[in-house]
Amino acid sequence: MGQSARTWGAVISTAALIAGSVGTAVAVSSPSSAPKKPAVTAGHTAATADATVKSVRAWQQFRIRGVVKSLRPGSRVTLQQKQHGQWTTLPASVRTTSRSTYSMRVVLGMKGHNKLRLVDSRKRVVSPVINVRVR
Repeated sequence: MGQSARTWGAVISTAALIAGSVGTAVAVSSPSSAPKKPAVTAGHTAATADATVKSVRAWQQFRIRGVVKSLRPGSRVTLQQKQHGQWTTLPASVRTTSRSTYSMRVVLGMKGHNKLRLVDSRKRVVSPVINVRVR
């Protein structure tokens, strides 16, 4: 399977998850009595991330690009979105290049202010928060 096919598969899966998660989050919102431990530990310091746009129409594709010097080349980074106060892992990921850079295609359908970030396979934060407004 080519890189293009895998990337589009991740975009379509991300779009389906985002579209489905809005209804699911409303139906499954029950408070838990025990506080949850965050799955994400302290972030890496030598990381950059930037979206190619600050504002986008719903379901319009854009890219998130960055550099992660603290990970080995070829490491997988996964996209997370803040939904209802919690970070939700989306089914979109890419591997870093031999120069520790990454470029990910993203499509969002949840309108309003979206906070995104990338994490590594151990759920450690590898990027600063990226703000994108979906109109």
